[in-house]
Amino acid sequence: MSIQSTNSNYGLVAVSIHWLSALLILALVGTGFKAANTLDLDIKAEILSAHVPLGITVFLLTLLRVFWWWFFDTKPAALGNDRSLKEKLAKGVHLLFYLLIFGMAFSGIGMFVLSGAGSVIFGGEGGVLPDFTRYPPRIPHGIGARLIIVLFVLHAGAALYHHFIKRDITLRRMWFGKNTDSN
Repeated sequence: MSIQSTNSNYGLVAVSIHWLSALLILALVGTGFKAANTLDLDIKAEILSAHVPLGITVFLLTLLRVFWWWFFDTKPAALGNDRSLKEKLAKGVHLLFYLLIFGMAFSGIGMFVLSGAGSVIFGGEGGVLPDFTRYPPRIPHGIGARLIIVLFVLHAGAALYHHFIKRDITLRRMWFGKNTDSN
């Protein structure tokens, strides 16, 4: 597997960022909903002390992915005859993922800054964790989390459809190991 993508396969950097981002997004969704549904403020602060750095990491990975694709990488061509509505839907889902990830990062940062929660979560100053529902960025952050779940299910479902129903190499192109190039 080469570091850079080719016309037919994703490279090591793109594959690594993709799967690491997927795992971290799952962790973010889990910790975010757990924090939102936890009444004990000490436990909530503990959960958020993991959630916030995970969110920053996903944001930075997404910036890296965009930077990598714009300056160093190519995106493999679509497979077969999928140059139809399905291809447009796939591109739309990917674009929405990026927009949501950036929107979630900005709304999370906005909540963090407006609420002053950083000193409670990371500053060791004690104090009371704020009620995040009082801050406007909370609404888009919550909506974004639910939309990320929907997109995640659509994205994974499409990959599984390609792998098990169409039996093509879509999923293998975004995995580690042997290159599917014929050269």
